[in-house]
Amino acid sequence: MNLSSDLESATSRFAEVNGVRVHYHDLGAGAPLVLIHGSGPGAYGWANFSRNVAPLAERFRVLCLDLPGFGRSDMKPACVPIPGWWAEVVGGLLDALDIERAHFIGNSLGGMISLKLALTRPERVGRLVLMGTGGSLPVFTPWPTEGIKSIFGYYEGGGPSLERLRAFAQQFVYDPRQLTDELLQQRLERSLDPRIVANPPMRLTPGTVLEELWRDAGLTRLPHETLMVWGREDRVLPLDSAFVLLKQIPRARLWVLPQCGHWAQWEHAEEFNATVAQFLAA
Repeated sequence: MNLSSDLESATSRFAEVNGVRVHYHDLGAGAPLVLIHGSGPGAYGWANFSRNVAPLAERFRVLCLDLPGFGRSDMKPACVPIPGWWAEVVGGLLDALDIERAHFIGNSLGGMISLKLALTRPERVGRLVLMGTGGSLPVFTPWPTEGIKSIFGYYEGGGPSLERLRAFAQQFVYDPRQLTDELLQQRLERSLDPRIVANPPMRLTPGTVLEELWRDAGLTRLPHETLMVWGREDRVLPLDSAFVLLKQIPRARLWVLPQCGHWAQWEHAEEFNATVAQFLAA
């Protein structure tokens, strides 16, 4: 195994949260920092943040989790509010680990969950990093984007395949050459988990409530220092999705990365790690 695989194995943990078994990684020391991944097929915590966990753990206690319905965690029930149910689980994980307050980095769906937790349990949240976050809507770009359609449609029709996964992933980055065979194979294996194939976490079954956080009046009262990170060439949640939240959240600022798609933490890892660590430690 390589060093990354060794670290991934050594830091693996499980916790019981409201009857749900949640898998996470726990490494480093200092102020707690929770990393929440996005919703793409085969997504899980370590794959999403593999270029970030070790550098960030030099300054923080990093908790990198698999959301229920992804990775090695239990499945998500059908017909629960998105992202509200996940936000309750994340808050419950903090309770289970006796963590009073943590910083958050949320990517896409993970940003939406972080924002929901800040709205419902603001005292548990320190600083927020929302990276290509959900919960808003684009001002100029047609909606839903092709990237969003690929997330919701991955398990439909012919079902999962390497070709379909590669086509999906190429919409998420500016430079497809950064999509390593190792990354694609890891995500394909996770996306083929029979539990997930039978119950895809982003399948909108009848009765599922998809919450539009941008409509929540509480955004204008959020006290948290917030860094919104966006790739200029994001084709999943485009840059103009940032503007509504930027207008609403009082202490929000926007950092735009050029030649960057939806995975800023992957495509610009070194710059991302340095800038985000400085913001969180301020």
